[in-house]
Amino acid sequence: MIAISIENLVKTYPRSWASGPVAAVRDISLTVKSGEVFGFIGPNGAGKSTTIKILTGAMAATGGSVSLFGTPVDRPEARRGMGYVPENPSLPDYLSPLEILQMALELHGLGLPNARAHCMAWLERFELAHVATTTIRTFSKGMAQRTALAHALVVNPRLLILDEPLSGLDPVGRRDVVDVLAEYKRNGGTIFLTSHVLHDVERLADRFGLIHKGVLMTIDSPTELVSNEPMYTVRSVGHAALSGLRAEASGRWSAEVAGAELWPLLERLKSAGHQLVEVKPSLTLETAFMRYLGIDQKSEERSA
Repeated sequence: MIAISIENLVKTYPRSWASGPVAAVRDISLTVKSGEVFGFIGPNGAGKSTTIKILTGAMAATGGSVSLFGTPVDRPEARRGMGYVPENPSLPDYLSPLEILQMALELHGLGLPNARAHCMAWLERFELAHVATTTIRTFSKGMAQRTALAHALVVNPRLLILDEPLSGLDPVGRRDVVDVLAEYKRNGGTIFLTSHVLHDVERLADRFGLIHKGVLMTIDSPTELVSNEPMYTVRSVGHAALSGLRAEASGRWSAEVAGAELWPLLERLKSAGHQLVEVKPSLTLETAFMRYLGIDQKSEERSA
């Protein structure tokens, strides 16, 4: 079943009479199947949040069509069974997490036999049970973000739409949220998410769509995108110097090799008495996207 269908989507914003309209989204078409996790990736201002606002019915498209499970997004019933977390959640700061989750159940018409216990289970999952009755106004950004995620999941949604869901979370919080989303995926849930923290969501998504300046440039699985140019980083410890290896501190050595050169290098390390420390792909999803956009990541870092 198709969970999300986007056909020839266009969104333009009016400007002053001198500059004319600005196209935020330019003729985008894609589909997301039920049970799939789709990562919508791109730099700031690429059109990610605009697309999400149209998906959730918060903004009307200029052209094209968008539907959720076969229902056009301009109909309220399209949002039945949908959980949504915006980039900057605006929660009523005079309410507590427990009240916010209970309100979500009521808004979705879910008459659960023990609603409080259901809400507390989700607050426990996001490590918020100890502040379940504390008002949101005292929370850090990360705690508010976790509350918004619990609010989206407490209604047992069939579709999660997440705009930068890891924003404001510390490394431990990001890991915990990724684990929750992975569990939701294993249970058959569908996720459409935007993020610029690619390494945190790389293991979640079945496919990624790259949007740049409003144009959908490519759709690939992480494996397909990275395997276009397989490179590996090899690290070892040993006394013997070998050609092609860079010396590091305390007798450590490293090299970056293409896939065809990996096994011969490992054999040379073994023959020289080196102890293998690490072998990992050196082309991550993030660097693959940078190369696809024609951006030299090292140059970007030097100019930052």
